[in-house]
Amino acid sequence: MGENSHFCSLMQMIMKRCLLILILFVVCIEGFGWGVTGHRATGLIAERYLTKKARSKIQQILNGESLAMVSTWMDEILSDTAYKYTTDWHWTTIPDGGRYEDVEGNPDGKVIMMIEKITAELKSGKLSAKQEQDYLKMLVHMVGDMHQPLHVGRPGDRGGNEVKVKWFRNDSNLHRVWDSEMIDGSRLSYTELANALGVPDKETVKHWQSTGVRDWALESMSFRPQVYDINDGNLGYVYTYQYFSIAKTRMLQAGIRLAGLLNQIYG
Repeated sequence: MGENSHFCSLMQMIMKRCLLILILFVVCIEGFGWGVTGHRATGLIAERYLTKKARSKIQQILNGESLAMVSTWMDEILSDTAYKYTTDWHWTTIPDGGRYEDVEGNPDGKVIMMIEKITAELKSGKLSAKQEQDYLKMLVHMVGDMHQPLHVGRPGDRGGNEVKVKWFRNDSNLHRVWDSEMIDGSRLSYTELANALGVPDKETVKHWQSTGVRDWALESMSFRPQVYDINDGNLGYVYTYQYFSIAKTRMLQAGIRLAGLLNQIYG
């Protein structure tokens, strides 16, 4: 009887710890990324614009894994304490009308800083194989994050996570709507989504790739009037009809600009 009681107590303790880990994981991942489908679509688009040299080098670094599949790795490692230091690398906070350069120390987020730093590190050619692989995966993800408007957030609402809304009558928040719910509502796979985003002309590609990470931040900020146009907070078909085109353009830009960045590094 005593052994059974001890066993039951042990199992209860294990279950409680597993539940706590699950809760912490869910809390950590809220607000990160375009969601699986969006990030993978961006990675797939980037692959289509790589030079042959860059593609060959990247395949070698990633051991044949595609940019689409590694694009979500940076979210997946949030449950690994060894990568806890990357938690704030997904976003940044800039006040309305402000600039990244004017945010003192930028204590609320590091995505711009880390994209610039990791790009320089990858160009240096001085990283170990493991560090280069990690940094490349991170860069793929962070470029995607930078193009989701709420990853360049205004102060006070955690990039829209604190803006509670209803999404087709279900409890949600504004960040989640932009990260995944509008995308998931399309019922497209990441390959179908990538194909649905269109193919810009060469001049547009050249223009998009001529810009830098701080320009991308200002672009994301420019969509705040549309993003926060939530009226009573009951969102659904009308909001999607009005603003999903912004999300689609941003995913397409992210993929093309990621390719441009990788071609600079490895092309």
